[in-house]
Amino acid sequence: MMQAAVQIFAEKGYQAATVRDIVDEAAVSVGTFYFYFPDKETLFIHLYEETAEFLLQTLQQAMNSRVSFPQQVKAVLQSYVSIAVFEPAAVQLMLVAGVGAVPALDDKRNAFRKSLVGMWERSLRGALDKNMLAPQNESLTAMALAGAVDAAILSLLTRADRAEEASTFTRELNRFVLRASAYLGDDG
Repeated sequence: MMQAAVQIFAEKGYQAATVRDIVDEAAVSVGTFYFYFPDKETLFIHLYEETAEFLLQTLQQAMNSRVSFPQQVKAVLQSYVSIAVFEPAAVQLMLVAGVGAVPALDDKRNAFRKSLVGMWERSLRGALDKNMLAPQNESLTAMALAGAVDAAILSLLTRADRAEEASTFTRELNRFVLRASAYLGDDG
């Protein structure tokens, strides 16, 4: 039922999705839905929390698995693009579905954004400490990178051939992030 709900929310958006749509997609009864969740909003919030945690853990793990800034950027982008290619509904749920429609999610969205920006900021700070980047406001750069990468990932979701384009897309996005962060080495 959870995977079906992610699909429905991603396809229709929070407002247009109905409990009936979800149970039909999941091939379960309405009673089964209400046994687990009191309403659509509770389910959506649960899915958002689970997806946010998964995405943040995956990206943080990718970043932590590398030492140098360019390697960290590459690992994070490869992970994010892979999730977008293989779990596009989950990424759609995180970045688009329900934006502004579920006021109870505002604090959770802000916390997710803050964590994502914090991940970039820590990496930028480490690279600045090693003189790998031109001097800058790493907080502002981190906010800009998080937003730009999300926008690029959203554009990838609209492509029918995203799996075939993933490698080129990742390479170009990697170059962009290194240039945008004022990386002083070769941007490959």
